[in-house]
Amino acid sequence: MANNGLFYHGDVVPKHVNATIATLKTRCIIWYYSNSPNYDIFSTRSIIKLEYEGTLFSEWSAPATCSIKNKRLPKTELRCSSPGMHAIKPIVSGPVKEERYLSVDNSHICFLWYYKTISFVHNLTQIVVLWIYDPENADPSELLWNANEPSLNSIILSKQLAALGQMPFIYTILKRKVYFPQERIKDGKWYVSVPMTTRDVLKEVRGNQVAFQDCFIANSLFLLTFPLLTIPEIPGFLPISSPRGSQLIANWAACVPSFVVVVADMETFQTNDSFHTWTRIRVPPNILTEDERHNVSDVTLSRDGIFFLINGILYLKNYNTFTRLGSNANLPDGGIIGITSRKWCWINYLLKDKERRSNMAIWTENEVYLGYAHLKFVKIVTTEKLKGLLHMSPTATLTIHNVEYTGHPLELALLLNYCIICNTSKTIYLVIHNEDTVQWVFQDFALNVSIDTFLIPYFLYSAMPELLLWDKHRIYYYYHNFTDTGVLQTTTEFGNLSRLSQNSIIHNVLMDYYGNIVVKMENNVMFYFKIKIKDAIKLHLWTNSTVKSLISFKPSGNMYLIYVFENGEIYPEEYPLQLEAQSITFKTKEKCPYMAFHNDIFHFSYLLDKGQNLSLWAQIVYPENIGLYIVVESYGPKILEIKDQIQYEIALGHCSKTTTITFSQNINYEAVDDYFKLQYENTGLLLVHVRPSELAKTCPISQKASNRVFQISVGCDASKFIAVKGQVYLHLTCLTLYVLKQMSYLRDRPSKPLRVKYNWDKYGCPLKVDFREKFHPLVQLYNDNGYVEDVEVNFIVWEIHGRDDYSFNNTMKKSGCLNEAQTWNSMIELNKHLPLEEVWGPENYKHCFSYAIGKPGDLTQPYEIINKSNHNHLVWPLDHSGMYVFRVKILDPNYSFCNLTTIFAIETFGVIPSPNAYMVAAFLFLLMLLFFSTLILSYFHYMRIYKKHIYEPLHKSKRKKKKN
Repeated sequence: MANNGLFYHGDVVPKHVNATIATLKTRCIIWYYSNSPNYDIFSTRSIIKLEYEGTLFSEWSAPATCSIKNKRLPKTELRCSSPGMHAIKPIVSGPVKEERYLSVDNSHICFLWYYKTISFVHNLTQIVVLWIYDPENADPSELLWNANEPSLNSIILSKQLAALGQMPFIYTILKRKVYFPQERIKDGKWYVSVPMTTRDVLKEVRGNQVAFQDCFIANSLFLLTFPLLTIPEIPGFLPISSPRGSQLIANWAACVPSFVVVVADMETFQTNDSFHTWTRIRVPPNILTEDERHNVSDVTLSRDGIFFLINGILYLKNYNTFTRLGSNANLPDGGIIGITSRKWCWINYLLKDKERRSNMAIWTENEVYLGYAHLKFVKIVTTEKLKGLLHMSPTATLTIHNVEYTGHPLELALLLNYCIICNTSKTIYLVIHNEDTVQWVFQDFALNVSIDTFLIPYFLYSAMPELLLWDKHRIYYYYHNFTDTGVLQTTTEFGNLSRLSQNSIIHNVLMDYYGNIVVKMENNVMFYFKIKIKDAIKLHLWTNSTVKSLISFKPSGNMYLIYVFENGEIYPEEYPLQLEAQSITFKTKEKCPYMAFHNDIFHFSYLLDKGQNLSLWAQIVYPENIGLYIVVESYGPKILEIKDQIQYEIALGHCSKTTTITFSQNINYEAVDDYFKLQYENTGLLLVHVRPSELAKTCPISQKASNRVFQISVGCDASKFIAVKGQVYLHLTCLTLYVLKQMSYLRDRPSKPLRVKYNWDKYGCPLKVDFREKFHPLVQLYNDNGYVEDVEVNFIVWEIHGRDDYSFNNTMKKSGCLNEAQTWNSMIELNKHLPLEEVWGPENYKHCFSYAIGKPGDLTQPYEIINKSNHNHLVWPLDHSGMYVFRVKILDPNYSFCNLTTIFAIETFGVIPSPNAYMVAAFLFLLMLLFFSTLILSYFHYMRIYKKHIYEPLHKSKRKKKKN
């Protein structure tokens, strides 16, 4: 069954629950394991379970500092009270003696995080349920990693640590985001909500540094992505397999290594959780014959399904169908000799020319095809074309020997067979193809082999191209861009691994992200070495020679073994590579040349925009008089200056070297002849490897140890964008219609009014500005993580609907110009053939602050360039209000590789609208008519009064007459 989410879990199957496990062991094999996943806790506090498979067993032998529960039982328990290397061996009466040197830690890490996920597809979120458990006192379901609820011990432990201040959070490795629990601990559990993603899948559970009884909790790395479903088994469908007796064939998604398909000689299996659960892949009847169904020669896994190569024909099995691919998919109908997919995960990478990269390669003897998502296949080259590119003789025979993706995220390597008279020998050449630049580069590589030799390539996880090639018996190494070559050596037999493994042949080779390399023979004998190392050691026996197995690794980076049994069952088993390598190297007395190696390279990829630099440091501590140093290897275009500064210290017989490495750019993009060409030439992807000058198989295995490979991309960060401060965007689908009736407000002076639809979702809420206020747009830079900085460089604005009834308060003279500055009118005049948004930009910007640039002119014109500090503002007309939709473009050619633009809207208010002239005339006419009418009426009114009283006094006298 498929899980809801993909994540790495611990010891997925206890080794004592499956009866078939007994078949894994043969005589004289010691087996040990602990309760912690990946043997992460192997300390004085751990119970180490021992098991001996063989005859004539007497008892266990251990140092005095270690105690054994029952010495006389082949299956028992061991505890060591003191740290260090402890020799553990069974006492047997037979001739073969076997022992282990177990490295026991004195770590204060005792507890682990348990996590399970619940997916909610409707809102694309996942809830991670967390609690703390003690592996030595855990419930069996927690050790099996199928617990739905914490055990009583785990509830008590989680609550106790929570009371002491413990609070977990999830940290994403790639994008450095942090997610905290939604609430306090509840019933001994924390709940953290995280979004589903395919670009930020590597996560780590971290917590506060809180101790309980001097014990801390280890951080837990896990993988969490969209739920990836396995193909279900359908009743009536038939098995599909490799030929009887063949070895296991496997493939996994490079960035989701828990998503695996394994082809055995009786079934095909698929898992999405490193075989904690799995399904059988079967095909419908009547499509393939019985022989075809059991003749799978190769397999590749992708999001489109599982690709099977059968008798030179490619088939696809997905969730619903089983399809033959040929000319219907732009592929050959037959003759395919190989398929492959990417081995190394690079989630972030810079593409200059192409929109996407391939995820698989298919080839015949004379053609190579690349496969992309959604079943798109493209033929990229033929051997006839390669002859011309490599200037080879047209009469020579050139065929494709093998194809493999390199450690570079955009490169593919072709091994070519070359011969003139192809009877006894041939020469193998190597050519590397860059998918983005579509360049073919012939490498300094030539290997003369017999005509029937077949070599398998494996490109290592490194900055420079580094390659392992193997035939049936030997491994050839090609280090440091193919300049350091040879045959991998062993203590005896001159590198012939077959003679050291009972004449078995090489089955598969696997390297992890930490530089460890394991070679597995068909009889399950294994050899170990590291990158840059030129000799291998034989590891202790671990598995019966008759069991079919292969090596894979989990999202945590730890290797594990996959077993397929004759009864059609599949079983994963964790493999303690670090402990096994320490046991072997302890006997050889090999020592690491340095004591410590540290650096501050915290990320797998860095992206530099224009003007940005990157500084890193690395430090190595080593014994005096050895003379080590730090190596910085880079591979890619010469687009960065690399400078280092070394500080050296010596004290008490130990030396310390600290190297500070600075990657910088020194290109000036202003006023160049071809701006876009110069940009193209100085963008690209650079792989960098920081490591000690000498390595050994005994050097510590760590994520930040000797094999730190990262990439530096120089170019546009697609997550960057700009916005004007104060602009608010609403997710509204409605449109507002307004009409520009005054054609004089428009740049082109059209003959008809312009009707404009204002899109709220696209333009956001307009900023309301009083017409008397000047407006200075403050442009801010953002990315996926939010606000980055205020943009201080020059930018320009223009009204996207053609309005030009606004101006700027600064003049060219006030801004300090010595010559006439660029303006919209002048740039439109120079670039009449271009649309408005392309006439002016960083590609043709020239400043006006030098007499040598530009020409004299009228410096009283408005200065139309704005930046944060030049106090240049937009000025609005005083006689009318309006709606303005502006686009902003960054003008400074040295600011960013991205074409940074944004839109903001302004609505001015406060202007009292001017009345209509006819209305004013009519109003004045009515006013005058009223005035004169009142005047005339007043005249007649007073004349009437006057006539009436002209002969009569208005006031009679009140005095009395005198009597005579």
